[in-house]
Amino acid sequence: MKDMMGLMKQAKQMQSKMAKIQEELAERTVEAAAGGGAVKVIATGKQEIVEITISPEVVDADDVEMLQDLVTAAVNEALRAAGEMAQEEMAKVTGGLGGGLGGLF
Repeated sequence: MKDMMGLMKQAKQMQSKMAKIQEELAERTVEAAAGGGAVKVIATGKQEIVEITISPEVVDADDVEMLQDLVTAAVNEALRAAGEMAQEEMAKVTGGLGGGLGGLF
């Protein structure tokens, strides 16, 4: 019975640490760029886009498709980097157990 109580205590501690990391991830950001920096995107560790910057030089009414492609590429890279950052932080708590013990947390 003591083992079960100890396991439950550890699970609660891990859950608390994970909640704290999630709060911290909301404050941390990553930046990604496309087109040699013509389009920049900043995302939080919670994979939310908080800023998109577009250089005026790439705004061409005759080539809107290129601008759309650059924005898409930068957003996807920012979200990928934010997800990677979140995974790395969660792995510190879970010891690499899949980011939450199979969905328990």
